[in-house]
Amino acid sequence: MIPARFANALFALIMSGLMSCIVTGIATVKAIGLGPSTFGDWMASWIFCWPIAFTVILTLGPSVKRLIARLVRPQA
Repeated sequence: MIPARFANALFALIMSGLMSCIVTGIATVKAIGLGPSTFGDWMASWIFCWPIAFTVILTLGPSVKRLIARLVRPQA
């Protein structure tokens, strides 16, 4: 089991992987259409984008959490 202190990093890893996979898949199909090279091109884009997405989530995540805390009303 992974220690709780790594929860934010694990969340960022999984969320960035899922989101970058979905977004690059959609963008790849939109850019080149469906064909024999689509899957390979998608995977190449995903591998390139995932570390960027992971870094962005780790870096901006705390700021976004603070913004959300300001925008929502606490539960009574």
